[in-house]
Amino acid sequence: MPSLRVQRLIAVLVILTQGGISVTGAIVRVTASGLGCPTWPQCFPGSFTPVPHAEVAVVHQVVEFGNRMITFLVVLTAIAAVLAVTRARRRREVLIYAWLMPASTVVQAIIGGITVRTGLLWWTVAIHLLASMAMVWLAVLLFVKIGQPDTGAPTATVPKPLRQLTILSAVILSAVLVTGTLVTGAGPHAGDKSLDRVVPRLQVEITTLVHMHSSLLVAYLSLIVALGFALAAVRAPRPVMVRLGVLVALVCAQGLIGVVQFYTGVPAVLVAVHVAGAATCTAATAALWASMRERVGPS
Repeated sequence: MPSLRVQRLIAVLVILTQGGISVTGAIVRVTASGLGCPTWPQCFPGSFTPVPHAEVAVVHQVVEFGNRMITFLVVLTAIAAVLAVTRARRRREVLIYAWLMPASTVVQAIIGGITVRTGLLWWTVAIHLLASMAMVWLAVLLFVKIGQPDTGAPTATVPKPLRQLTILSAVILSAVLVTGTLVTGAGPHAGDKSLDRVVPRLQVEITTLVHMHSSLLVAYLSLIVALGFALAAVRAPRPVMVRLGVLVALVCAQGLIGVVQFYTGVPAVLVAVHVAGAATCTAATAALWASMRERVGPS
């Protein structure tokens, strides 16, 4: 029977792979390798692996195929999580969160196939990223649920209004992520630069979208800072305050990266860093939310 330590280690790997594949996906986009494998589920017609092709550079094939291979790590960790909690006979709640991992991976694979087959339509790429962020959130909750005892009832560690405020912050975070994908959809990194095909882009002035995105980020940061003062006033437990502090620092760093991106012409490397930042901010918000309820077993 897998020990609690093993279960938690697997859950950490689930978080890393779910967040990591969003970063490798960003690398695919900024290197214009989105159609390095122009078909799906095969890479080229009749082959699941890259083959020499005059119209597709080898580097683009390697980057896109490598991203597809990362999917296997995501699947393996998701399956490992299901097997571990099932063999450990964990409570139903834990089993549900564990099963969401392989189930959502299948959904992601389908979205990825649609993205390739539609020629990297901007809105399919956006959905692909947003789905990854949702999976990161669920993976963090899985980690937290695994660490809690299977007996006992969950109890709140902070007043209900503050938990509701945290929910509101998550809603605003969702809006930040959505507008971020819109900025990407109108930005310079389309995912492919082939001369014989033009990737459809979002036809909206990018500066307008950037202002919308940054305004929502400021609103998100303001809300969690206000939440911090409220939590301090009610003497919230230390784990809650630590997670809030980490979240504030991450959001500030993410905002700084965004500013540098805007004034330096959106360099490719910062796009990948910004996506990684989005995943960590999502994970940190989920961790903060989860810390506001604890499950204590009988003493």
